Amino acid sequence: MIESWVINDGSAVSESSEVVLQTLRARVARSQLETWLSSSSGRSLGFVTNTERAMVMLLEAEGDPGEYAVEPGAMGSSEGFVVSNGQHDEYPDEDAVPIGEAFQARGAHCQHGNLACGRALGSRSRRQRPIAEPR
Repeated sequence: MIESWVINDGSAVSESSEVVLQTLRARVARSQLETWLSSSSGRSLGFVTNTERAMVMLLEAEGDPGEYAVEPGAMGSSEGFVVSNGQHDEYPDEDAVPIGEAFQARGAHCQHGNLACGRALGSRSRRQRPIAEPR
């Protein structure tokens, strides 16, 4: 069975990877910096950005601690990650990826079923503050 994805914005329409990527870019341009997607297999994919870097998270099921794309060895931290509940977060740069790579990782995930594109996967438990869970 091919896994399909729906953006959790009230729409029940499954989209192709290309359309989802266009939608993500448009949402970021409108300052909608958090997007969650649900798959036909019950998985969730989260994308939270400050427009320069992004956290890309994959949750296998509700309650799963998840995995996320990381940039090992990146120095510093970035702030400005605002989630839908109003929470403002700052993350170490190694726990987020440049936004262009985040779009690539998201596209690779939708096409191949894993968070790939040469990015390592990290354990969500390394994060200091939890992000809002998908609705």
